[in-house]
Amino acid sequence: MNIQELLRLLEKDARLNARDLAEILGEDEQEVAEQIDEMEKNKIICGYHTVINYNKVLKDELVMAFIEVDIKPQRDKGYDYTASLIANYPEVDSMYLITGDSDFICLVQGKTMFEVARFVSDKIACIQDVNSTKTLFVLKQYKQSGLLTGDGKEKVIEERLVVSA
Repeated sequence: MNIQELLRLLEKDARLNARDLAEILGEDEQEVAEQIDEMEKNKIICGYHTVINYNKVLKDELVMAFIEVDIKPQRDKGYDYTASLIANYPEVDSMYLITGDSDFICLVQGKTMFEVARFVSDKIACIQDVNSTKTLFVLKQYKQSGLLTGDGKEKVIEERLVVSA
């Protein structure tokens, strides 16, 4: 069975059931179901999600921000201890260890800019090993999880602009 193709299909449409997947892959339905169960147990498949454009539903009721966090790694624990402290807050949607000027980048969500700012100052910035934070508020979302979230009114430029000296 082509595991990469199975994962790609599930990632693109988590609503596909074992029967549909087996048909697409040309495999046995029971074998596909067992493979999915095994990947869930081994945390290869970590969840199933629906991509929602909250800007169309909630309008101004959801604020997203990327928070850059610079820390001092702990001896014998590295980045993982502080990362687990930050990642366990429910306001943190996603978190990554990154290269560059900061150590982590977190996607944080709240109802208002003030709520997000307060979360950063009262929770993240107070963690012992955090040296600094930088908050970048999302003004408009164009794409999420590989899917365009716009309303289609944006003009798509397919031609390159002429450059003259």
